Amino acid sequence: MTVVGIDDTDSRERGMCTTYVARAIADRLREDDSVSVSRLLLVRLNPAVEYKTRGNASLAIHTDCDPDRAFDIARERLESLAETADERTNPGLVVADHEPDEDVPFDDMSRFAHAAVRDHLSIADATALIEHHGYRSWHAGNGRGRIGALAAVGAWTALGEWTDEYIAYREPERWGTPREVDRESVFAAAEWGYPDVWDTVDRGEDETVCVPHTPGPILYGIRGDETDAVRAVADRIESEPVAASQRFVTNQGTDVHLRDGAIGAVADGRAYRLEGRVASEPETRRGGHVFVDLESPAGGDADNDGAVGNESPNRLACAAFEPTKRFRDRVRALRVGDRLTACGEVSDGTLKLEKFAVRDLVRTERVTPVCPSCERTMESAGRNQGYRCRDCGTATGGKTDRSLERDLEPGWYEVPPCARRHVAKPLVRGGFDAPTHPEH
Repeated sequence: MTVVGIDDTDSRERGMCTTYVARAIADRLREDDSVSVSRLLLVRLNPAVEYKTRGNASLAIHTDCDPDRAFDIARERLESLAETADERTNPGLVVADHEPDEDVPFDDMSRFAHAAVRDHLSIADATALIEHHGYRSWHAGNGRGRIGALAAVGAWTALGEWTDEYIAYREPERWGTPREVDRESVFAAAEWGYPDVWDTVDRGEDETVCVPHTPGPILYGIRGDETDAVRAVADRIESEPVAASQRFVTNQGTDVHLRDGAIGAVADGRAYRLEGRVASEPETRRGGHVFVDLESPAGGDADNDGAVGNESPNRLACAAFEPTKRFRDRVRALRVGDRLTACGEVSDGTLKLEKFAVRDLVRTERVTPVCPSCERTMESAGRNQGYRCRDCGTATGGKTDRSLERDLEPGWYEVPPCARRHVAKPLVRGGFDAPTHPEH
């Protein structure tokens, strides 16, 4: 078996898409009657990597083609299609000639792929491993794309959960022009395929999430749990002519980027699942961004090695930024003392919320007592002397508890589809440890 890994062929301004390049390589391989392609992997890497374009995707092609022939074909397609006119595009190619699920040498390849999804790697890390295994490789520019290409080669063994994406591509002469996709058919298809097919539309924002706005070759991409379901949804969409299509096996919608962590021991550029207690009232700041602080539930016993710049090593700012839309109302509904599990990427010392689970809600608040006789609010009788009613003279020793009406329930809340990262797991997919409140 030959595994072809590629990465970094697209440009923010000029377009292109690495999935398109992978499909072009696969099509060229299939032109040889003796060659088969068993699968194409679409691997979403660490979404916090500085050099990524929108989705930080790398691709792998599993084929029985001779590795030298596969290398020549892949290199020709990369040189022809990669947007190297953009100095930030640095494509890479890695070809391995062994089974994609072989234990050896895939033990270190598996670790590399895991690190590419959750951590940061250098070009030197990739080149050292490529040389160690004697893999065929090629690159342009500084060759940063070899990192993702090598990660894609090792991904099949490294990652245990996979979903599907069916991508329809535009006719090349239409690239860069407005896409012609019938909105009503997209919403109807999304409703028909839900919940097996997800993140096709955002009903709350009235947005067709599956249709990109970039100048690249993708017409739309349909994501879901079942191959037949994503194809069936795509077949129900009315649009401009589809030039080509491809099914990808992918780690999208799996939360594989999240690592368990502790407040006070997080680092920028990584994504975490953190337990904590709300430590400040939610604050809406300029631009509509909502911030709230989370503190360690154990009161400060976390390991502080690698902690980012917080005022307290066991306190972390969390943010629901304006693009998360109605999710901000969920954050605004939090109160000091609520116990949460919060998930997201840490950047500049702030957790960018992707989802959170309410574990325990504060149900009462301490308030100044009301006189049982005249129902007037009592006043302080002095420091440590309780409260007294000015009219009746009734006294009490301290504040009393009052029940709170809460707009939240225990369970998981998430950003809407229009704001969801490719790798983040939608609640509708299930498998969570508490009730879920999916956005649809």
